[in-house]
Amino acid sequence: MAGEAVVTVRLVRSFEHRNFKPVVFHGVSLDQTVQDFINHDTLLTDIATRPGLPPPFRKYAYVFFFFWQTNELVMSLDDDDKLILQDGQTLRTAGVANETEVAFFRKEDYGLYKANPKTAW
Repeated sequence: MAGEAVVTVRLVRSFEHRNFKPVVFHGVSLDQTVQDFINHDTLLTDIATRPGLPPPFRKYAYVFFFFWQTNELVMSLDDDDKLILQDGQTLRTAGVANETEVAFFRKEDYGLYKANPKTAW
């Protein structure tokens, strides 16, 4: 259907340990706002109830911040102004297209990692 896309959301549980899980969403309307995409029952309910997704990912308190997926393993730490998707923007206006990857994480975790971008294995 026109205006719908496949979007992969990387659920980032830990930046330091590079702990993330990709979750694929089909039939995403690109004409909805970023906030509507997050708050829509599909995204939050899916994360909480998706079979095969480990409980630490299902129960984590993600906040409403998305980034474009770049060639970083988890995400880029540069150009926050360009990479953070704004709540009032439609996904299309924000640049999301079919087969786009975005990250979903806690703002506090990102701030701590950005201040000291070290990884632990």
